[in-house]
Amino acid sequence: MTGFNRRSFLLAMGVGAAGVPLLDSQAFAAPAGTTLDTTATPTGTSGYRRLQAGPGWPAVVRSDLIAAKPNREARRKALASFVQFSDMHICDAQSPLRFEYLHPVMGSSAHRPQEALTTQGSTSLVKRVNAVKNGPLTGRPFDFLMTTGDNTDNHENIELDWYLAVLNGGTITPNTGDSRYEGVQNAGISTFWQPDRTGTDDYKAKGFPQLNGLLDAAVRTFTSPGLDIPWYSTIGNHDDSVVGALPDGLLDSWYTGRKKIVGFGDPVQNAKVAKAFNDPAAIPEALTILAGNSGVVRTVTPDDRRRLFTTGEFVRKHLPSGGHGYTDANADGVDVFYTFRMAPGVTGISMDTTNLAGFSTGSIGLHQLNWIEKTLRRNSSLYYDWLGLPQRQNVTDELFVLFSHHTSTTMGNVLPDKRRPLDPRVNGEALLNLLHRFPNVLAWVNGHTHRNVITPHRHATPSRSFWEINTAAHVDYPQHARVIEVADNGDGTLSLFTTLLEADAPYQADYDDRSDEGLASLCREFTYNDIHSRTDPLGTPLDRNTELLVAVR
Repeated sequence: MTGFNRRSFLLAMGVGAAGVPLLDSQAFAAPAGTTLDTTATPTGTSGYRRLQAGPGWPAVVRSDLIAAKPNREARRKALASFVQFSDMHICDAQSPLRFEYLHPVMGSSAHRPQEALTTQGSTSLVKRVNAVKNGPLTGRPFDFLMTTGDNTDNHENIELDWYLAVLNGGTITPNTGDSRYEGVQNAGISTFWQPDRTGTDDYKAKGFPQLNGLLDAAVRTFTSPGLDIPWYSTIGNHDDSVVGALPDGLLDSWYTGRKKIVGFGDPVQNAKVAKAFNDPAAIPEALTILAGNSGVVRTVTPDDRRRLFTTGEFVRKHLPSGGHGYTDANADGVDVFYTFRMAPGVTGISMDTTNLAGFSTGSIGLHQLNWIEKTLRRNSSLYYDWLGLPQRQNVTDELFVLFSHHTSTTMGNVLPDKRRPLDPRVNGEALLNLLHRFPNVLAWVNGHTHRNVITPHRHATPSRSFWEINTAAHVDYPQHARVIEVADNGDGTLSLFTTLLEADAPYQADYDDRSDEGLASLCREFTYNDIHSRTDPLGTPLDRNTELLVAVR
């Protein structure tokens, strides 16, 4: 029996933490199609669990930074409405250079049972955005969508092409090499789920079903409708590093070769290879192990489309379809950051927190930090008021939302980046300190952790406080996208409404359903049941559907 918890009791009584009330979502514009209406809920209590429709999550009013004032609903004016995608990890599951065999050591970041279905899963979220169309709590049509990195899983050209096709629309054949699937899931190795094979494996022992024909369906051609709204892109560590952690130049030729290591029998060797993902000193020994051919090797069909892309190529592939925030000024791949107009009076800043030195954590270069400061300074008369300085000419007042892949707590990788090798790298605390100087920063929106987490960043001067909004991954359960609406309450406060969206796919599909919708549904079911998942992705009610109050003066 669960012990008494004040937060759980208050939520059950219709109020949030510290007595904060919940919004009645039915009183607002259109909760249908969002998690305000229904949510994926597992059946049963243990073992492999299927999903079904469950009750929606009401929006929690969060007054951590400033008190909510009465009657604000009557004065409220919507300023912006947008959608966040994050950590799609569009995946070439058959690539020779993958480290699936490390999943007992590294968890689902090395291998996921649903990774052959990432294009179908993300396309179902595109369909959901197109169906919902408007912010559910203000009714304002979506102005745009922003991706916050790890758009690809393994830094491959073909993954980048699929990602662009998912969002822009087009025909996708999520297959490389041979016309038939050639990955670990039909290799006859019991540490991986073998959906097409009879007999047991580690996943079937936990309840995963046998699904004949699943892998053939996974690599079948299908069409994404593409987004009906403009979209912008932010880069993540999986978009610029081998499996999101190793710097380029170490194993690049493996991508387009025939040799695919699918396992090591020695757990000590596995641990040594896994250590290289977080410790630069461990890389030489890991490379020696990989080159020693002591593992189980599968011969696969080579495919030149698997070659790595550079950061410049990442940008340049966006340009023909409108750039999605990037311009020719970013095309060399050195400064992969930009500003864009979210809506009248609201500006977005897309940051680059990746580091080409490798490793999954991020940082920001001093050059970029100075650029952010200049951008905020020339758009904030309140900044000069706070300093007690005379107003400068041509200063406008803009509200700002910043976007990055990494969070404030995952920016500790201050190794030199070869794009600007003499540029000092700074951590997340330095960026927080900068943002606290400006009263017109509303939020910092990011991904990377594969969890829903909303963090208040308080300052003694209320108008210099802001919110950090971290959203779970599309590649893992619960496959949430997030709607964020900005509204002026007409009382010196703004409200940021955050509402989670789920994939536009049935909560439960027949096991013989191989339609695009059926595959997307099964993809979500597999994410929930991944036996190596080690995160708490949903977060608390305070991290899901919310009204976030922030002072503007």
